[in-house]
Amino acid sequence: MPFKKLGDILIEKELLSRISVERVVVMANRLEKKFGVMLEEMGLITERELAQALAQQYGLKPLFDFADRAFPPELLKVFSAEVALENMLFPLRLEGSKLALATADPTETKIVGNIAANNELCVSLYVSSKSEIKKAICRHYFGKESTEPTEKTVLLVEDSPAVLKAMQEILSRHYRVITATDGLDAYKEVISKKPHVVLTDMEMPKLNGFGLLYALRSVPETKQIPIILISGSASAATEAQAFEKGFFDFIPKPVKETTLLTRVKRAYEFSVKHSHLFLR
Repeated sequence: MPFKKLGDILIEKELLSRISVERVVVMANRLEKKFGVMLEEMGLITERELAQALAQQYGLKPLFDFADRAFPPELLKVFSAEVALENMLFPLRLEGSKLALATADPTETKIVGNIAANNELCVSLYVSSKSEIKKAICRHYFGKESTEPTEKTVLLVEDSPAVLKAMQEILSRHYRVITATDGLDAYKEVISKKPHVVLTDMEMPKLNGFGLLYALRSVPETKQIPIILISGSASAATEAQAFEKGFFDFIPKPVKETTLLTRVKRAYEFSVKHSHLFLR
């Protein structure tokens, strides 16, 4: 059977006109984005419609509504949550040497090949939506529910109870505030809650501010959330290092109320204005 282009499949399904496909192809090429991603960003098709079309294109089966199922812990050990998030993969079933995987992008064959080779497994793929895979990852790897923010949301990461309380009181007058006291829990909260802005202390248990930044930059859906570093060191060298590493802003301790609100407001406005530009 000849290989069909994704646009032709969507035209056959009467989801798009040919002129719409041609225009989106031009735009995708200009912005160096995948055609399917452009369609989603523009609201021309849904995640489910894209997954169904990709499944048809690559001769695979679509699969949805699996996040609520039970999955044994040993299955989740085939690869880490970080690998799952970076590549939008989820392990569905392991029977002997046969592994069934859900993927949001069947063109990403390298990572699937690595998983198969490293574990001496034969992999079969199912195509699903990014939101369904993310829901499954959050629930089964992290024990958290995946949600989208319905109001202005800030994640505050601070291991000092006194500092955490003081900053939370200031921010909660203007934002919904989620808190975490270590970097690892903060990572899970960002993945599952997707706040508009993250404020993190530099020195924390389990994962420090720089480690948290690196981890979130590795995940396509969180890599452009503005992250503000808070540090007890107010030196020019520390501030310069923060910006070089990719932090959106830097706030020295002790944190002043006006500075905090001004910097967070700027980061929030950036997040809202630019979030649609950073999808993969």
